[in-house]
Amino acid sequence: MGSHERLDVLVNNAGIGTTAPGDGRRIESADGYELRFAVNYLAGYLLTRLLLSLLERSAPARVVNVSSAGQAPIDFDDVMLERHYSGVQAYCQSKLAQIMFTFDLAGELQDEDVTATCLHPATYMPTKMVRAAGVNPVSSLDRGVQATLLLVAAPELDGVTGQYFDGTRPAEPHPQASDAHARRQLRELSDQLCGLR
Repeated sequence: MGSHERLDVLVNNAGIGTTAPGDGRRIESADGYELRFAVNYLAGYLLTRLLLSLLERSAPARVVNVSSAGQAPIDFDDVMLERHYSGVQAYCQSKLAQIMFTFDLAGELQDEDVTATCLHPATYMPTKMVRAAGVNPVSSLDRGVQATLLLVAAPELDGVTGQYFDGTRPAEPHPQASDAHARRQLRELSDQLCGLR
């Protein structure tokens, strides 16, 4: 994965919203996966897995997943939303998947001095995805950046792992994030979809 000797922080923040691309229609990635699940979740999952040994060698290190307060439970019988598609459901389940992965990763790395946290940075910042959805911004970009930077670099969060934040405050995500069986199902599916099994 390149020639860098260390990686102190990995921030997974790639994302697409509820409407664009696709104008609210279901579209797929080049791999044939529902696009929001692929971009918002699987891309960060795979990148993290590929960089994990470098992060462990660089310890102390941090993984920060930029998620959302918009969360919806994953229906494991229709993860790719082939039966009933909604851009909002696709976005919200991809964001909950990020949180579930964060919690799983925190447990996996508990003895490695690599932490995993996630956050809803701010509400409806003036981003491309918010504008595409026709939503008026509520929070500034700076607010979201500052919340993300807290998880990236704040000394008071040294050793804090397996935590979801709403802005700068610890918060509780959707209950499915705490479901160990659901997290295991997601991990197994993700490994399979990413060719890691």
